[in-house]
Parts: sequence; structure tokens; C-alpha cells
Amino acid sequence: MIHTGRHFLQIPGPTNVPDRILRAMDQPVIDHRGPEFAKLALAVLEGMRGIFQTSGRVVVYPSSGTGGCEAALVNTLSPGDRVLIFETGNFSQLWQRVAEKIGLNVEYVPGNWRRGASPADLAARLGSDKSHELKAVVVVHNETSTGVTSRIAELRRAMNGLRHPALLIVDTVSSLACMDYRHDEWEVDVSVCGSQKGLMVPPGLSFNAVSEKALSANKNARLPRSYWSWQDMLEHNRSGFFPYTPATNLLYGLREALRMLQEEGLPNVFRRHQRHAEATRAAVRAWGLDIVCEEPLEYSSSLTGVFTPEGHSADRLREIILENFDMSLGSGLGKLAGKVFRIGHLGSFNDLMLAGTLSGIELGLRLAGVPHKDGGVMAALNILAPADNK
Repeated sequence: MIHTGRHFLQIPGPTNVPDRILRAMDQPVIDHRGPEFAKLALAVLEGMRGIFQTSGRVVVYPSSGTGGCEAALVNTLSPGDRVLIFETGNFSQLWQRVAEKIGLNVEYVPGNWRRGASPADLAARLGSDKSHELKAVVVVHNETSTGVTSRIAELRRAMNGLRHPALLIVDTVSSLACMDYRHDEWEVDVSVCGSQKGLMVPPGLSFNAVSEKALSANKNARLPRSYWSWQDMLEHNRSGFFPYTPATNLLYGLREALRMLQEEGLPNVFRRHQRHAEATRAAVRAWGLDIVCEEPLEYSSSLTGVFTPEGHSADRLREIILENFDMSLGSGLGKLAGKVFRIGHLGSFNDLMLAGTLSGIELGLRLAGVPHKDGGVMAALNILAPADNK
């Protein structure tokens, strides 16, 4: 089938890259040892501190988010260290695999993929760890495979209440620049992110925001590291350079993205994402379908995971929508494969894009013969433009 118009990329990342960012990246490669690059790098490093809401150091790697995950672990821990990781979905399993492969002793707290990490479970686990053998707690803030958000501030309060010294390491890949995230206020030790979601930049950059406590742990960490070494990066970053070739043109794009976020204002960015998420959930409920997240306090503002009815393949629905309307939705991952489709409503996104996305889904539900009620799009429009709005 020949499609006209633009493709609708409504997966939960990589997200649509705004034209402003594409234009910013369309520049000649410059000398990454020269003064022009140093100015670029220093601006980006400072701007990312504002996005993480931290006064501490931020490290930028040319890598995927998985690289940032490995960097967080190898810079703070030693072989055989015990690490507590909460099962919240497919990407918490990725953390488990990385941690085990590099020689850490993982205690994986089971979950049902429909709720975030439990502060009560954390308190129970840490409370029984009288000898403080657990060296780090790892949590995915916003689980991209499910649309469930963990309450990081409550988890930190549970740790502080027990005065447990474990590091708190948080995956913010699909929450940063979409949802309120406070690295310093929530006393997170390492926050990990990637460039391809809320930051609106193509894939290829990862980030570690690092606390003073994490830097102290780094001095005694004995896991091997070279490419991922914080010390090498921080030393070169002081003057605006990197210990190896950086992703120069992606940094141009990131600088423009930071300008766009600053122009809109982070509180407005968060409200926009929250509003679009609320409208999406209204549509899903009107269709009579089930949202993956079962705790309203943990609803994601970045994406919504949706179950298809028993006996109806979410993958087939996605195929029909792609074939007929040139729109990509996120697939179910891991144990949710074939059962769930994911609606991305993050990054460079507006009301009309959401209305088009939900219209494509409602049309797809009809063509695929998936049992549902009509009126999902109208339910969303009533959130975006209430009838009594004057």
C-alpha cells in the first residue's frame, strides 16, 4: 500500500525528532579538540543538570541507554556486591541481565508488571539487611514496557527511615523531560537516561547524573571499566572535552532540544504530558479496554499500555494499523508479547497528533474486529477541549 503524508511514530521511543533539532544536527563535523566544540559541550552538560534537577555532575556517553545502565553499575560497585532490583517489566529484567553479566549478586524482587516498586517491600528487604550487605537499589522510574511509574520519593523515604547506606540507582530513560524528576531532592545517587525519548534527539547518547555519594563509592568500586570510567570523563569534561571521540552532531541536536525545553518550561512540559496521558486513558476506558497499570498513582505520563481482549492479538492489531494508516504502535515485550500494545504520547507531541493517533487506533480496532465500544476519540477530545471551556 502506498501511503501519503507523514508516518505516525507512536511507539514510546525513539520518538519523533522535531525539525528544529534535525536542522541543528545538519552541520559540518567540527574539531572535537577545538574551542567551538568545548563551548558546545559545556553548554550541553550545564543544560542537562537542569533537566535532571541536580547541581551535581552529569556524564554523557555516545551509547544507548543500556550503556548508561552499565556505566552506573561499574562505576559504583565491586565484583560480588549484592544489588536489589525490582521487577517492574521488561527493562527491569535488562538491568538484572546486565548486573549478573558483570559479576554482581542480584536479588530480584518479583512483581506483576502492573505496579511499580513497592516502598513497603523495599523497607522489608532493607530492614532485614542488618549488616548492610545490599550495596545498591535499582529501580526503573517509568517502565517503558508497561506504562507504570514507580514512586521514587517514597522509596527514598523508606531507605532514609532505615538509615540504610545502599545507593539508589534509577532508570529515567522514558521519564526524563516528560515527568517531574528530581535527582537531588529525591536523593538519587545515579540517574540513567537516553537521548531518544523525552529529550527528542535520535538514539545514540546516554547519561549518568551522579551524586557526591556515588562519586565517593566510585573511589572504592572495583568492577573493571575503561570506556565507561566516570573519572576519565569528568576530568576531560571540566574543559569541555571527552576522553574519546564524542557524537558531535547529536550534541548539536541535544543543545537545540535543551533550548526547546527551556522555552516551554519544564513545568509546562510535565503538564502537557500529563494532560495527553489523561486523555489517552479516557479513550482506552471508553473503548472498554484494560490499561496495564492498575494503580492510578502510578500512571505514566509518557505512554499507556493497553491489553487487547482475550483471543485477540495485539500484534495483529498493530499490523493492521500500520498497513492501513501508516502508524506504528509499541509492541508488547517479554511476557506481555502479543497481549499488549503501547501508545507513546511523549516528546514532541501536541493535541492534534494525539487526536490523530487515537483515531487511527479506533479505526484499527474496527478493521481488526477487536471487541470494543465506540467513542474513545470523543472521550479524549472532552479532556483536551471540555465542552464547558469558555
